[in-house]
Amino acid sequence: MQKFILLGILLIQLQVAMAMEVSAGKLQTLPEFEFDGIAPRPVHVWLPEGYPGQAPYAVLYMHDGQMLFDASTSWNKQEWGVDEVASKLQASGQTIPFIVVAIENVSETRHGDYFPQKARTLLPEAERRKEHPFNRAELRADKYLQFLVEQLKPYVDANFAVSPDPAHTFIAGSSMGGLISLYALLEYPQIFSAAAAISTHWPGIKPGDDLPVAAAIRAYVEKKLPEPGSHRIYFDHGTETLDAHYPPLQKKVDTIMHNAGYNSPAWQTRVFDGHAHDENSWQARLAEPLLFLLGKNQDSLGEK
Repeated sequence: MQKFILLGILLIQLQVAMAMEVSAGKLQTLPEFEFDGIAPRPVHVWLPEGYPGQAPYAVLYMHDGQMLFDASTSWNKQEWGVDEVASKLQASGQTIPFIVVAIENVSETRHGDYFPQKARTLLPEAERRKEHPFNRAELRADKYLQFLVEQLKPYVDANFAVSPDPAHTFIAGSSMGGLISLYALLEYPQIFSAAAAISTHWPGIKPGDDLPVAAAIRAYVEKKLPEPGSHRIYFDHGTETLDAHYPPLQKKVDTIMHNAGYNSPAWQTRVFDGHAHDENSWQARLAEPLLFLLGKNQDSLGEK
């Protein structure tokens, strides 16, 4: 019994030691939710300095929540610096007041949670019959978004000083998190008015794989893209490491956007030379998607 008590104490100490800290604003960890069909995970809410003094606030939902605030607790010792960047933008009056809801990932299930689930059904039948790990993988993005929309958002709307309407509800993420952010807007256009897909992992699986997953994702986007006028979408990528695979795929998506009638400032695709596929690069340019989503002068976006 004593061994179990000691183990419990050590686990508590480890959890305290690994608790994320922010250098601007404050971070709250929400109570545990009932999860249906996806693995349990922590959810945090970042509140800017002075909250709730500028209520009502907009809400930005972000994925990979454990990578957003504190490099000392992340697996690669990098972070997005969301608290610092968001605080500076709000303090300078460049954005409307907003909070950030950070949903942690579960590394073992991340790909299945974030891959746009309905896109797989658009693979040609012959490709779906192939003995390929992707065809056998369990995809849970629909359940993940159901949790976000039906459980998490109602809790946030009821317990924080926010505007619940689509005009003040946004979503953002990088890599596979970029795919699930876009998927969220396309599946729930009545909930989210804008999405930022940063370093979007358009291959969907390993780059260079011969299964035409990227084409299936594009077919889904083309099929589900809302009519222009009520939604805004931001894409970007770097030019190094994994991001080096994205330019030709992004151009094909850009063609879909253009043909659907999207133009600046409602749609923006940015290229950042020298940026890699990592949190340091996303931190370096984080102000750009935040200004696109939440900036007070959105009419001038995309004209740089």
